[in-house]
Amino acid sequence: MRTLVESNASAALVIPGADPGDPEWPGQGACEARAFTPEGDVLLLVPAGSPAARAAARARDGDPAAVMEITDVAPVAMPHRVRGRARVAGWLTPVSGGERASCARLMAERHPSGPFPGAAWTPLRLEVGEGWIGDLRGEGHVEPDEFAAAAPDPLARHEAGFLQHLAAAHGDLLRGLCSLLGERERTCGAWEAVVPVALDRFGLRVRFRADGRSFDALFDFPRPVRDVSGLRHAIRALFEAGSAP
Repeated sequence: MRTLVESNASAALVIPGADPGDPEWPGQGACEARAFTPEGDVLLLVPAGSPAARAAARARDGDPAAVMEITDVAPVAMPHRVRGRARVAGWLTPVSGGERASCARLMAERHPSGPFPGAAWTPLRLEVGEGWIGDLRGEGHVEPDEFAAAAPDPLARHEAGFLQHLAAAHGDLLRGLCSLLGERERTCGAWEAVVPVALDRFGLRVRFRADGRSFDALFDFPRPVRDVSGLRHAIRALFEAGSAP
């Protein structure tokens, strides 16, 4: 969940109790940028005057509740591209004047090309109360202390580029992975599409599809990968195993 929240995946901030039919108070808006405090709170940039910004500014009897909803979509074209969803529920507070410099620094580190707090943006802090993640590996709840202690996957910022490169330039090597599928290998010749779906430090997930049928196969690396150099070695070894006689 930490990886997904720190990614560039699409996110919306929902304010429970708001009227979705009221154009002035719809209760939902976009989170344009996200970063983390050392305590594990989520820093958000929302449009100035948005429902979230107004809710935080109007709060008088405690901080308003909010839910950040994140949708993770595969960066390679394929049917059923949604790979996962996450929800982070908690309480919103405005970033005070004394905290704005620290917020701007954390945002700049996470998003070096912007956007930054300014006239068009309002920085908010989401104190995490509970979380839920559902992705290709399964689903489950995440406690605030687990979320604060977690670190994002080290390959997250490189994943999209690697998957797009594999899909565009190495379709033959991806098809060669059929030889590692055991009993399902006998049907590999019928698969019309072999597409990389996801990549993290643990392995590569590939989708095989033909005639309306599809399945995902996860090819685990021998050990978790720590960086891009290790990833290149792991991918090369995987393809060599797939092409071995």
